[in-house]
Amino acid sequence: MHMFSPLISPAFKLYIIKDYQRLKKDENSRFSLNWNLNREISKLNYRIHTNAIKESLIPENLTKEQINYKYSSEADMLNVALFGMTAKEWREKNPRKKGNIRDDAAIHQLLILANMESYNAILIEQGIDQEKRMPLLRKLVVQQLKTLETLDVSGLPRIEQPD
Repeated sequence: MHMFSPLISPAFKLYIIKDYQRLKKDENSRFSLNWNLNREISKLNYRIHTNAIKESLIPENLTKEQINYKYSSEADMLNVALFGMTAKEWREKNPRKKGNIRDDAAIHQLLILANMESYNAILIEQGIDQEKRMPLLRKLVVQQLKTLETLDVSGLPRIEQPD
């Protein structure tokens, strides 16, 4: 192939390079859209999750601080089950990153998180306390991670997270 490269004009080479860059940009944009879609699905499930907390776990006599603690405690339970750390621990380990632990998640983590939020909402509505829900949620994470690990994703490019 080296023998033929002098036959290709510099303008054509530049065209090929530019077109390749455009195609890569389009491809990365699609993956970014997939990540954003999964993030939005996760946010919608978060609403289902917070409604279950509001309806089943928050009595009328709590202060605003106690209510906020209840919501953050539930969110951190999910974070620990999936990511192995609380939101605060993630911020301390990643001081230069924008956003939060969920904004930094990979697509498969967001999928699992959406499933966890739905499942936790059901468990909350069934009256199961947090101490008993945590192992159930962790079991869900492990099962789903095992399933996703069996998929051949070696041909897929890495998805860059938005900054």
